[in-house]
Amino acid sequence: MKIYSTISREKERLETIHSGRINLFVCGPTVYDDSHIGHARTYVAFDVVARYLKYRGYSVFYLQNITDVDDKIINRAAESGVSPRYLARKFEQRYLEDMQALGVTNVNYYARATEHIPEIISQIERLMEKGFAYETDTGVYFDESLFPDFGKLSHQSAEKLKKHRIEPDPTKRNSGDFALWKKRQEGEGSSGHGNQDDQFDEEVVWDSPWGKGRPGWHIEDTAITETYFGPQYDIHGGAMDLIFPHHEAEIAQMEAASGKKPLVKYWMHTGFLNVGGEKMSKSLGNFTTIRDMLKEYDPQAFRLFVLLSHYSSAIDFSPDALKQAHRSLERLQKAA
Repeated sequence: MKIYSTISREKERLETIHSGRINLFVCGPTVYDDSHIGHARTYVAFDVVARYLKYRGYSVFYLQNITDVDDKIINRAAESGVSPRYLARKFEQRYLEDMQALGVTNVNYYARATEHIPEIISQIERLMEKGFAYETDTGVYFDESLFPDFGKLSHQSAEKLKKHRIEPDPTKRNSGDFALWKKRQEGEGSSGHGNQDDQFDEEVVWDSPWGKGRPGWHIEDTAITETYFGPQYDIHGGAMDLIFPHHEAEIAQMEAASGKKPLVKYWMHTGFLNVGGEKMSKSLGNFTTIRDMLKEYDPQAFRLFVLLSHYSSAIDFSPDALKQAHRSLERLQKAA
């Protein structure tokens, strides 16, 4: 069996780290809103990857994270007048219901970021001890310039990487340095609930050697995968738009902290799901949630629609395409 790996851009023979066992990690959702059909495309694809690996006789541990602390969650909670934890749990539950409806049932464990804060802090401490991270008034950052392999997954040179927009912060050494820990800022956590603000604020900040704060996005994933898989594992999956900077940052963090390469043997990325030939976005008015899609279409027809194309190819979502998939599904069901 061979897998096309994003990092080598070649089909590579599948050789597992542990005989007969595959550790598979796929980036999960940030739970501040309902998931959309682009997410569904990725999770259906990797559900089938896990099923096929099991069919081939492998024991598969499929791990997915839940990003339940993030700026988007905090901001949406403040706009909605609810606590960040309430909002995150609400949309986490809705996400799990969506996955069940789509038949995505092969994830062994969903790991919440907020339940792995000690592991996150431990990984940051090791990066600081090894000189890859530094502290400023706003947080702790990874020094991208000290990791010469940065860009190897997206195949970009250091010069090209400098042109990418990263959140501006004058306290950072380099513009591309990314946050490992965000320090609590004045006024953060306000939700319009008067004396309940302190309670809600405590839901999104934790004590650390660098003061109260919360983890950066990238460090959540490597702390979680190290906890369950160790510093190296077999397959990392996700959507193509996560290659840079998210997956590049994961490689840098874990390989710098452990001193072991590679973090992952095989990188698999799903292609984009377009609508009417254009990338799905709320601004274009072509944004569709999984829930809205399932009001009109059979979930098994959507699965078949996704699987009629190679997982790494871009696919175009349209009523005609779903109707064709539904007709194909009916023929399969009739034959069965």
